[in-house]
Amino acid sequence: MGFEFTDTHINEYHQLGFTVFRDLVPPSLLGDLRREADKGRVIARQVRGEQAQRLQPLVKYSEMDMKPFDDLYDLPALQDALNRLFAGAFGAPVDPHASRGLTGVLYEPAGRPWSCGWHRDWRDNVRALDVAEWERRMGDIQMFNQINCALYDDSCTWVVPGSHLRRDTPGEVRRFPERPTQKPVTEGMSAEEAERFCRDYTVSMPGAFQAHLNAGDYMLYRNTLWHSGNYVPYRRRATIHDAVFSEAYQAFFKKPPLRPNQADGSPPDWINPNTNG
Repeated sequence: MGFEFTDTHINEYHQLGFTVFRDLVPPSLLGDLRREADKGRVIARQVRGEQAQRLQPLVKYSEMDMKPFDDLYDLPALQDALNRLFAGAFGAPVDPHASRGLTGVLYEPAGRPWSCGWHRDWRDNVRALDVAEWERRMGDIQMFNQINCALYDDSCTWVVPGSHLRRDTPGEVRRFPERPTQKPVTEGMSAEEAERFCRDYTVSMPGAFQAHLNAGDYMLYRNTLWHSGNYVPYRRRATIHDAVFSEAYQAFFKKPPLRPNQADGSPPDWINPNTNG
């Protein structure tokens, strides 16, 4: 039937912290994107082994043809939806190309089940971040907007709806009292034991909700949400992972605020090729 933007997308995004543009990617473009993403899967495993779960940024690899990704960002339906959703909050029209240098693709691990662990981006995965400044800005709609665009059906991403609007609840603190949050450790387990262990870990978060994306769906979400990813090798995955940059978020991304007396910080975990989001 094709994608149609409605006010429901706006309400979901502000209230739940995520929304899905169903069937945004036309079938012909989906085929082009799959061909490049499948090429990237081979490169990722050549570079980082069978457990590699992403290739990012794509522009780093000369073998990758960026034209299909540019065609995605040029879709009038996408540009219209983003500009209607943000309604001028960026102070300028939304430019999907602004984060092109970060565009990546997320893959299934080839070897063993794996989970990236529950977290809120920046607060939980950037060394030396000034968390007070992050909390001050976590509600700013110009900031912390992230996408997963599924090229194959994808049910890997879990979120806690509405958590972008608040600090951690007592139940969340009890479940994850330490920073960085604890990730499931599966060494010594069989593949089946690891799969069950990661699944149990994922559903242990109070309010956990599994996002189901069909091929061609574009999920926009606030990365200040509690979110996690749970992956198994037998379920094919190729999901475009990127941000929606305003000038303010691009500046924050390039130079995140650090705690006093800290010389530097590490990059956000979601662009680290050894982790997932």
